[in-house]
Amino acid sequence: MTSFIRFTKFIMPLTALLFAGKLSAQELYTMPQGVNSRVSSFENLNGVKGAGGQTNKTAKGNAFESLLAGQTKSLLNVNSAGIIQRMWVTVNDRSPAMLRALRLRMYWDGSDKPAVDVPLGDFFCAGLGRPVAFQSALFSDPEGRSFNSYVPMPFKTGARVTLTNESTTDLTLLFFDIDYVIMDKPQPGMLYFHACWNRSIKAALGKDFELLPRITGKGRFLGVNVGVNVDTAYGHTWWGEGEVKMYIDGDTTYPTINGTGAEDYIGTGWGEGAFTNQYQGCSIADTTKNQYVFYRFHIPDAIYFNHDFKATIQEIGGGSDTEVKSLAAKGVPLTPVSVAGYVNGFTRLRDNPVALTDSKFPKGWINFYRIDDYSATAYFYLDKPVSNLKELAPAADRVK
Repeated sequence: MTSFIRFTKFIMPLTALLFAGKLSAQELYTMPQGVNSRVSSFENLNGVKGAGGQTNKTAKGNAFESLLAGQTKSLLNVNSAGIIQRMWVTVNDRSPAMLRALRLRMYWDGSDKPAVDVPLGDFFCAGLGRPVAFQSALFSDPEGRSFNSYVPMPFKTGARVTLTNESTTDLTLLFFDIDYVIMDKPQPGMLYFHACWNRSIKAALGKDFELLPRITGKGRFLGVNVGVNVDTAYGHTWWGEGEVKMYIDGDTTYPTINGTGAEDYIGTGWGEGAFTNQYQGCSIADTTKNQYVFYRFHIPDAIYFNHDFKATIQEIGGGSDTEVKSLAAKGVPLTPVSVAGYVNGFTRLRDNPVALTDSKFPKGWINFYRIDDYSATAYFYLDKPVSNLKELAPAADRVK
């Protein structure tokens, strides 16, 4: 087996994401054929060979630049085969409004439509525009002040990355670098990296939130980070009983993959406190501001699709019968769906309806449809450089 084949096996999207904790010593000293390392930054935009650090007589002359309101800057624009290996960004204004207004776009192989079109903060798992210190297999923020991505992003003929300031405020300090390799020829069997952002502030009661709207093509669902602004109208009831569902290759009414609850999806249970692991975590569990941010990366548990794919989460919460009846009496929008009874076991109210006001309504924990403000950034690989998804929502809708 040639060194190049070993190298491509190491970085191919369908296998490279499994390397965390499994990288062999031999791979560290193997020299691949036809591969060259580059870094694009303001000190050497696009990583031109032998052209770094030319300003200020090489003495730290261009570490950062400003990004004025309405301005777009190119962070990378190369024409070759290659792979983005790492991205690092930091800005002086890390407010939720700015992190949601900064628009990150990535284009592959000369496409006019971006494969990645997301708010900067959300892309790097700073859900709700709230960066906190954490580390995972794909993203990290060492001290709550910077953003790192280690997602491999291959391309066959070219890559372009831009950042646009869609706020009304100038960003005075923007630092970045994009670490990538260029290659003599594209790797075989590669898929293109994509990311999209979606939000639903006031969905219809009983409507599932789309973590990833339906996409067409062949690929792999890599994972998602989710932000929830919990509606205070529901008091101290729990918001996270909703099940994650994945509709694969023609699924319509019923999904192939069906979870059991929001906190269950990220590997915890009985509520959701703050924790961060390699593949799953809850970076924010703020009961004062009623905000939650959580993530799940399907790296050891790959999710493949051959024709189409969609992922959703139900907007379902839970509370005691006393709490839920009190909320309903106040006119808070909700629909009971099931009861874990203290005496009568589990009652499926959609199959066996009982009015909440009925004296025979079972006592216990009530799961109920509710309406909260959900947003999500979904990550996936696709067999083409563009998808069927719509462009990113306007900044005004992202920051409100």
